[in-house]
Amino acid sequence: MTQTAVEQLQIFLDVATESVLAAGAVLKERWGKLNNIQEKGRPGDLVTEADKLAEAEVLKVLNRHLPDHQILAEESGALGNSKSEYLWAIDPLDGTTNYAHGFPVAATSVGLLIDGIPTVGAVYNPFSNELFRAAKGLGATCNRRPIQVSRTAELSKSLLITGFAYDRRETTDNNYAEFCHLTHLTQGVRRLGCASMDLAGVACGRLDGYWERGLQPWDITAGIVILEEAGGKVTAYDGSPLDINSGRILATNGLIHDSLSQALLTTPALSEWKS
Repeated sequence: MTQTAVEQLQIFLDVATESVLAAGAVLKERWGKLNNIQEKGRPGDLVTEADKLAEAEVLKVLNRHLPDHQILAEESGALGNSKSEYLWAIDPLDGTTNYAHGFPVAATSVGLLIDGIPTVGAVYNPFSNELFRAAKGLGATCNRRPIQVSRTAELSKSLLITGFAYDRRETTDNNYAEFCHLTHLTQGVRRLGCASMDLAGVACGRLDGYWERGLQPWDITAGIVILEEAGGKVTAYDGSPLDINSGRILATNGLIHDSLSQALLTTPALSEWKS
């Protein structure tokens, strides 16, 4: 990587950092003061004034520094220059349900795709005051200190994390069987309700693997960069290259990747389980 390319990535990373910190300040300020909690069409898919105010802060930072870039924001949709090779994927409040209930696991996630490839990411949880950052080739950090994935090499000794899509009530493809199956095969499966922090947790070695369905690019772009730069691996469930728009992700420390992939692909339907 040339010095110019590194300098450019550093600028993008600094902009992403500025944006998530600005949004995080809004989330802290609005904590416990919500006046308007709504559903966005699907049961359980919440949006609050904090989501919108935090997104406005991110957009303000991006538009000030990088006005020619393309943006995909959870609340505002597609914005900016649609012909740009640079696409910012923004989740201003990842973990809205947690936030609305006063459960302090939530974050702002801002990631940059360059020609469709996740390249820069920043995730900030203002409640734990943890700032995760990464850019391709520049490593990953938490609060400016380097992080790396765990060395757990056996699925049976791993601690995993997952989540459930908003449409889980309407579809049998709801991750319930996988959750139960992997709970039996590992030392446990956790569920936080915040995809960006799930990926960050694997990146810093607290967790060994993560899988989920029903996701959007803004949920995972930043976290993918952070995890990969921390030494982890990200693919589709079957181990093939990830399609950022597929809605599904498998992310691990790399050492348990194949065994977790195989477990997901061979999970029996709940109807086949013995009582």
